[in-house]
Amino acid sequence: MASFFSSKFSLLIVLFLHFTFSFNEVVAKSRNSNSTTTHNHLSPNPKLQQAYEALQAWKLVIYSDPNNFTSNWVGYSVCDYNGIYCAPSLDEPEVVVVAGIDLNHQDIAGVIPDELGLLIDLALLHLNSNRFCGILPESFANLSLLFELDLSNNRFVGKFPSVVLCLPSLKFLDLRYNEFEGPLPPELFSKSFDAIFVNNNRLTSVIPSNINSSSALVIVFANNNFGGCLPPSIAKLADSLEELLLINTNLSGCLPPEVGFLYKLKVLDVSYNKLVGHLRDTIAGLMHVEQLDVAHNMFSGNIPEAICALPSLTNFTYSYNFFCEEGFCQNLTSKNIVYDDRRNCLPEKPLQRSKEQCDAAYELPVECLDYHCGTVGGG
Repeated sequence: MASFFSSKFSLLIVLFLHFTFSFNEVVAKSRNSNSTTTHNHLSPNPKLQQAYEALQAWKLVIYSDPNNFTSNWVGYSVCDYNGIYCAPSLDEPEVVVVAGIDLNHQDIAGVIPDELGLLIDLALLHLNSNRFCGILPESFANLSLLFELDLSNNRFVGKFPSVVLCLPSLKFLDLRYNEFEGPLPPELFSKSFDAIFVNNNRLTSVIPSNINSSSALVIVFANNNFGGCLPPSIAKLADSLEELLLINTNLSGCLPPEVGFLYKLKVLDVSYNKLVGHLRDTIAGLMHVEQLDVAHNMFSGNIPEAICALPSLTNFTYSYNFFCEEGFCQNLTSKNIVYDDRRNCLPEKPLQRSKEQCDAAYELPVECLDYHCGTVGGG
């Protein structure tokens, strides 16, 4: 995910790489240093002793491991365990610590024990595509050096895990494809995350209006049930945001013209919502956008010609709306732009809506002010 990190975090990246870049070398070194330790005595390194306690506690609450990935989690040489990576401590380079855990795609079932909070030097925790369930323990707050947290594609439940907001070093947060429910805490956007993935959960309420406080390069909210409107305060992310995915989040109202201020955006996807009204001319301010998807909404009117003149645009999907005029966008093929204009009200174009559907839609003009967006929260 290095592409998500901006230059202003380069110092943090250097520190992070110092911690993790030479894992293979350090693992070999730690294996040699542990080779003289018998299984009858604890390691003299208290950090690795704590890691042993944490990992053994975790192994006890792993209920299924079809690949036998944790079968070698035996003995005190924790740096030899599958998925466990050791590195020199940042505070004491002569001391080896557990710096990373990667159990991605192992189909392991279990829970996260309180003892995981003993791994205070952990910088990465990757648990993508397993069957871990339950809630995150409050002891997670002890992981003050955690930089990347990927819990995606598991079975975690409960409210948004607010304990992750206590982690001062966290930059990459991936909670997608779980069963988290309820509202997003506004505090999420006051943290200096580079990437926020919370898509495909059961999150509700609205998108908090203080989203403008975020410094994230990537925000993915797709496939939740937020409802309400996209807050106009989104404009204040102009200097950072590069990808915004709001697919199937039950958004309503009009797309705020402030979206056009997000000049760094490369991907904007608001498809499968209940957005109405016209696409504003201000969207032509997305000078770096490559993929623009507004399909499966209730947009109407003309497509602003300036959109199809955007210099970086490679894919424009606006199918399943009620647009009645393409203008300059009729010539997208000649510009090597992939597009989809099906099921609109475009005259003389194939695969359009019926005249009856289009006439019914235009009998009731949309007034964006009727939606009362942009005042409190996102609704």
